[in-house]
Amino acid sequence: MKFESLAEFEKDLKRLSRKRFRSLPQDLGTLKKFLAVSPHASPPVSFSISNLDVQHEIAKIKKFACRALKGRGANSGIRIIYAFHQEEQKIVFIEMYFKGDKENEDRARILKYYNIKQSKD
Repeated sequence: MKFESLAEFEKDLKRLSRKRFRSLPQDLGTLKKFLAVSPHASPPVSFSISNLDVQHEIAKIKKFACRALKGRGANSGIRIIYAFHQEEQKIVFIEMYFKGDKENEDRARILKYYNIKQSKD
């Protein structure tokens, strides 16, 4: 399995791991090992994000164990959004955020990754 990440994801990781969640880089390495074996969205760990009309599976990881959040385990509140390209056996990390800072994923960022202009309703 190949892993890539958007520049925005790298900024998210750097910002979150700088002071608040210092274990994130190591925790992400553990996640990659898990995703190499089980890349599809599989509840209760991860869920597919629907209504995006994109060609690849987009998943949100909700059960992410961050060691920097002691006592909260897999329900840490860290969320990770990724795209799984099955044909290429590749995962692209799109976004990482702390649920206490932000409620939901940035759908505009996901659509930007696919070069899809978002309609303004």
